Amino acid sequence: MGDVAAQLAEIVGDKNLLTGEAISEDYAHDEALTAEPQKPAYVAKPSTAEEVAELLKAASEHNIPVTARGSGSGLSGAARPAEDGLLISFERMNAVLEVDTGNHVAVVQPGVTLAELDAKTAEAGLGYTVYPGELSASVGGNVGTNAGGMRAVKYGVTRNNVLGLQAVLPTGEIIRTGGKTSKISTGYDLTQLIIGSEGTLALATEITVKLYPRLAHGATVLAPFGDFGQVMAAVPEILSSGLAPHILEYIDNLTMAAIVYNEKLELGVPDKVRETSEAYLVVALENREAGRLEEDIETVGTLLGELGATDVYVLEGNAARKLIEAREKAFWTAKAAGADDVIDVVVPRTAMPQFIAKARELAMAAGGGAIGCGHAGDGNVHFGIFCKDVAKRKQLLTDIFAYAMELGGAISGEHGLGRTKAGYHQDLEDPAKIELMRRIKQSFDPAGILNPGVLFPEGTA
Repeated sequence: MGDVAAQLAEIVGDKNLLTGEAISEDYAHDEALTAEPQKPAYVAKPSTAEEVAELLKAASEHNIPVTARGSGSGLSGAARPAEDGLLISFERMNAVLEVDTGNHVAVVQPGVTLAELDAKTAEAGLGYTVYPGELSASVGGNVGTNAGGMRAVKYGVTRNNVLGLQAVLPTGEIIRTGGKTSKISTGYDLTQLIIGSEGTLALATEITVKLYPRLAHGATVLAPFGDFGQVMAAVPEILSSGLAPHILEYIDNLTMAAIVYNEKLELGVPDKVRETSEAYLVVALENREAGRLEEDIETVGTLLGELGATDVYVLEGNAARKLIEAREKAFWTAKAAGADDVIDVVVPRTAMPQFIAKARELAMAAGGGAIGCGHAGDGNVHFGIFCKDVAKRKQLLTDIFAYAMELGGAISGEHGLGRTKAGYHQDLEDPAKIELMRRIKQSFDPAGILNPGVLFPEGTA
């Protein structure tokens, strides 16, 4: 171990390699509720792609498992290191290298947080539109999990907003994929293959992202419904209207009550309305002209009333911002309420009503509960799962995931499989697809050092 530490320290410098007691607990976990913390043997903090390449060469030489870490805000255990492993922390690789206003792109290092990128691009009147609910999340971490968020209904998820990568293969080779061009049809799309691979194929060391002009005017419409089915039925009608909301969320009554209480929100919804509401629809609109925004607000308000909303509340400025921030913190609300797990199943959006009803039914039958909210515009359902019995909870999640897949959905829409959901994927997915994924993994990572246990359960990759 001493020889390995000396070799790693020579690459990144003594002060940028941590071992033993110098490794803080923060490096032992991400935010997954069911992945036990585990300190690695080494934490290295590289500053260049070349240092990352040398670290991976050394890890391959000594057969040391490697885990990449951005901000550690993931929810699936993909950033939890192995006990005898090397954690590569990108905290020093946190520069916005370029904001290219002509091509509407930014080139960033993986450790840049969404908050840092937002501040830098705002100076140019532009913005990066992937907001997965945690602005301290790193862009590199978002690439790893193909993070989404509330704005995906209009702007898409990470893979729709990343044009190119510089990445280091576990063999130490540095490659570039894509670039500043908006389209490419030249061979396999390695950019898209690496995005969402959760650190199992290659480590991104530079990321080229799309930027959009910032629109000056925005408002958020909140609509309570007395019947949950009406909320879901309203979603395709809104999307078919041509209004193009950049946020379209549903929040069930229990989650809304919790976030209103925790965040001390003043939304202007009377007690009588709250008491008779099963769920809420949140519709956020934006426009470059105030007059056109007003027209859109009037249109969506009328439409929501026709679709069964009890009332319609237009939130602007601070009230709108606070509601969106509170919705972004729904995970922390579920965690504080004692949730035993969180899931982010995705189904075709027209299947959301039956999926949610079935998931709740399954949870009740297991003696637990499934409570939450979700991205109504793209079918991504976020549930806090309450079920203390481990065996019952495992069966419950298996049943929920299986039903989602039966409806044409998938286990995860944006959190990733990581370590916590890999076993369910192994059990439920088409074996031919699993085998193909294994062959891809073998091609990129012949020594099997990158994030073993992620995507494929330990001992199966």
